[in-house]
Amino acid sequence: MDWIYEPWPWYVAGPLIALIMFVLLFLGKQFGMSSNLRTMCSIGGAGKVSDFFRFDWKKERWNLMVVVGAVIGGFLASRYMSKNTVEINPEVARQLSEDYGIASAGDAYLPPEIFAAEQLGDPFVLGVLILGGFLVGFGARYAGGCTSGHAISGLSNLQLPSLIAVIGFFIGGLVMVHLLYPLIFG
Repeated sequence: MDWIYEPWPWYVAGPLIALIMFVLLFLGKQFGMSSNLRTMCSIGGAGKVSDFFRFDWKKERWNLMVVVGAVIGGFLASRYMSKNTVEINPEVARQLSEDYGIASAGDAYLPPEIFAAEQLGDPFVLGVLILGGFLVGFGARYAGGCTSGHAISGLSNLQLPSLIAVIGFFIGGLVMVHLLYPLIFG
């Protein structure tokens, strides 16, 4: 029964993602997470304040099931299908421990030194989380979608703007990890 704790191999997960994309294309739908925020804001009445939220949200409510599925699937996977550890390069674990004080590197998916509830009491950590959340939300809207929407749906539709956005996401990630993270937490 040890197989249940292993990540799904690419030859299983990849075709499942492709199958979902074919179904969505067949139904004329597009996959993405950030569009759900717009739908939820519209349901909450944000259309009274901004034209951006004035649209027929009832046609897009199907996509809210993606959020529900992600939450339920994430809970089930972390609770019942995961050892809650991740194998990383020992050199990276050493660097995280020595340079950034993350001693649990390799022992947990979400290191408690960063993600524990107690960290929310630190104004610096709280500020970084709020600023990061704002920048991610702004970036997703500015790019016309989030990483999942562009990388999965946009690329499968062969959309050039999605390719440009995905390249930008990767460049942004590299800049964050190699330049900004050491400045912020070093």
